[in-house]
Amino acid sequence: MKEITIIRHGKSSWDFDVDDKDRPLKERGINDAILVSNHFNKELTPPDIVFSSPANRALHTCMIFMRQLEISMSKVIITDQLYDFGGSSVTNFIKQLDDRYNNVMIFGHNHAFTSISNIFGDKFIENLPTAGVVKIKFDVAHWSDIKKGVTELIIFPKKFK
Repeated sequence: MKEITIIRHGKSSWDFDVDDKDRPLKERGINDAILVSNHFNKELTPPDIVFSSPANRALHTCMIFMRQLEISMSKVIITDQLYDFGGSSVTNFIKQLDDRYNNVMIFGHNHAFTSISNIFGDKFIENLPTAGVVKIKFDVAHWSDIKKGVTELIIFPKKFK
């Protein structure tokens, strides 16, 4: 059995003249990440490993989740493959995961994460909102074999406001 939790970064700010990778979270992005991670904590199966895009907004969201879920930052690996907006890099990344990991959490971006949620999950999601969470389970032994899984959990921030 393989399980992946897909988390889109919190709402980011366009108020600063910085490169895309350096854009920070807005206050709403921070608050939504805290809100969602607190609710996700009730559903949490601790991940074997966590991966994050190197973008400031994704990594900051990841750090908030790790703190709220009491998961050590030593489990976090930053990878450029998750700094993807189309989805092909993320798909390749997932299919190449080490099979010793059964439960993986990833932090990244749209439209890639909405696309991945719909490609691999069995529930259609129009748009994975900022700070949104989708958990998908696969009845396979190898990440390279994943196809359509079962969407076990969808959490959107607006549900708790």
